[in-house]
Amino acid sequence: MLLHMSHSARETMSTPLHSVSVAGAVIREDGRLLAIRRADNGTWELPGGVLELAESPEEGVAREVWEETGIRVEVGELTGVYKNMAQGVVALVFRCNPAGGEERTSSETTAVEWLTPAEITNCMTEVYAIRLLDAIDHAGPHVRSHDGRRISPKSAR
Repeated sequence: MLLHMSHSARETMSTPLHSVSVAGAVIREDGRLLAIRRADNGTWELPGGVLELAESPEEGVAREVWEETGIRVEVGELTGVYKNMAQGVVALVFRCNPAGGEERTSSETTAVEWLTPAEITNCMTEVYAIRLLDAIDHAGPHVRSHDGRRISPKSAR
């Protein structure tokens, strides 16, 4: 069977599939960062989700932050690229400034809070906390890999 397939068909079969997600590291003037508690698993994360096929990464960030938190944002620069090696998910994180709206929960969130960096370190798993901490250090963009819970030692620079 494989012998009769075209080169492009064989190539497509071996091409790995990845999901691309986007997230906003929304930073207020007082240095607090926007965080959500997810409705499906109760974990604290930064607002974000799967990038839709017809939208740019910046459009996806603005949409996801608005849908999950009620906050409108101005999307700034890319601060990090994070790959979940176990699930094949690549997350792009952008620094954002709040530009209006009011905090509210959604069907995807049970809490929306502005947290300090210390609070983020205490309430988020390492793979989500690092995304916000990377965004405030202005040394990025960072490129990191993880297993879903811990940053891979080779990418923890």
